[in-house]
Amino acid sequence: MADDERNRFSARAARYARVGANVGGVAARIAGSRLMGIDRGAGNAAALASALGGLKGPLMKVAQLMATIPDVLPPEYAAELQKLQCDAPPMGWAFVRRRMMAELGRDWEARFASFEHKPSAAASLGQVHKAVTLDGETVACKLQYPDMQAAVEADLAQLDILFSLHRRMDGAIDTREIAREIGERVREELDYRREACHAALYAHMLGQEPRVRVPSVRADLSTGRLLTMQWLEGERLLRFTEHGLDERNAIAQAMFAAWWLPFSHFGVIHGDPHLGNYTVFTADDGRPAGINLLDYGCIRIFPPRFVAGVVDLYRGLMSGDDARVVHAYETWGFKGLKRELIDVLNIWAGFIYGPLMDDRVRTIADGVAPGQYGRKEAFQVHTALKELGPVTVPREFVFMDRAAIGLGAVFLHLKAELNFNRLFEDAIADFDAHLVAERQSGALARAGL
Repeated sequence: MADDERNRFSARAARYARVGANVGGVAARIAGSRLMGIDRGAGNAAALASALGGLKGPLMKVAQLMATIPDVLPPEYAAELQKLQCDAPPMGWAFVRRRMMAELGRDWEARFASFEHKPSAAASLGQVHKAVTLDGETVACKLQYPDMQAAVEADLAQLDILFSLHRRMDGAIDTREIAREIGERVREELDYRREACHAALYAHMLGQEPRVRVPSVRADLSTGRLLTMQWLEGERLLRFTEHGLDERNAIAQAMFAAWWLPFSHFGVIHGDPHLGNYTVFTADDGRPAGINLLDYGCIRIFPPRFVAGVVDLYRGLMSGDDARVVHAYETWGFKGLKRELIDVLNIWAGFIYGPLMDDRVRTIADGVAPGQYGRKEAFQVHTALKELGPVTVPREFVFMDRAAIGLGAVFLHLKAELNFNRLFEDAIADFDAHLVAERQSGALARAGL
C-alpha cells in the first residue's frame, strides 16, 4: 500500500472511531435523560446531529433521507438532520487524474477531446465533470470518490445506532425493516453499472413521453465507479417558481408523468426526490417543455402486487370499500390489522391520496409550506400509534412513501394548480397487475437488470 493511501486509510479509521464514540456518548446521554425523566429533546437532537456531522458523504445522504420520511424520527431530530449538508470537498485535479486512470487506463485523457478540470457538481458519493468525447458528444462523467464502500458500511453502522436509539425512545414504529431497506438502496448506489442499467430502463419506460428526457449512457467510457452519460442542458427547477402559472403547471405535469407512469405501468419509481436530480429544458420560445431526469442511483423496483395494492387502496378509499382498503394494506405487508390500526393507517392514506381523490383544480396541499408537507398528519399517526404500537412498516413502503412526499414538495415549490385526480386516473386507466408484470419483466431484461 502506498504511503498516501495508507495515510488516508488511517485517517478514515480514526474518523470512524471518533464518530462512533461521539454517537455512543450521545446515546448514553439520551438514555440517562430519559431514565431521570428529563426531556432534553432539542438539545439531544443537536448533539446527535453534531456527532453525525463528523462523517460527511454517505451518512449525510442517509440522514437527510430519514428526515424526509415523516415521523421515522421525532420532529426535533428530523429538523436537525435536515440542516446537515453533504459538504465533502471535491477531489482536486491530480486526484481526479489518478482516479480516471484507475478506471479507464493510463491513456484515459486521449479518449476525450476535452475534459473540464473543475467539477460541475459534487455530491455525497462522487462528483461530475463535463467533457467532450472524440466523436463530439458532450457528456457528464460521474466519478465515485475513493473508499466509498468502506465509508458506506461504516455510516450504515452508525445508522443502526440511530435506529436502535429511536426504538428505545419511542416504540410506536418498529424501524428494523426501514433500516434494511435504506441499507440495501444505499449500497446499490455504489454500483454505477447498475445505475447505467437503471438509466436504460427509464429510457425504455419513458421512450414515448416527450416531456421527460433520459440521458443515454456511454458504456465505452463507463465502469463500476465511473458513469459517463449524455449531457442534458437545462435550468434548475427552482428558477421557475416565480414564472407564470401555465409554465409552472407544465413542469409539474412533466414531473407527474416521470414519476407515476413508470410506477403504474412498470412498477418502478425514482426514489430520490432531491431537486438537484431534475433540470428543466425549454422550447425555442424559452417556455418550459419538460424535465431532464439526471440521476438513477436510487431506483426502487416493486413486485406488481405492490402496485396493485396502491391502486386498490385508491379505489377502496374513493368508494368507501373497507374490505378493499384492508386488502391493500395486507398486500403491502402490514400485519395485525385491527380496526384501530386501520383507522390510523387511513389518516396517512387520506393525506397521500387526498389530492388524487379530489376531482377539481387545486394545489397539492392548500396552505402548507414545502418543509411542513405531511408533518401534521405524521404527528396524528404517531400519536395514535403510541397507543397501538409497535407497528412494523413494510420495507417496500419506505421509498414509495418518501418519493410521494418528495414529489408533493416539488409541486408545492412550483405552486402548481392541477386536477391531480384526472392525471392519476389517466395513469391507472385499464390497470392490470398481470400486464404490469409482463411489461416489467420485459423492461428489466431489456435493461440488463
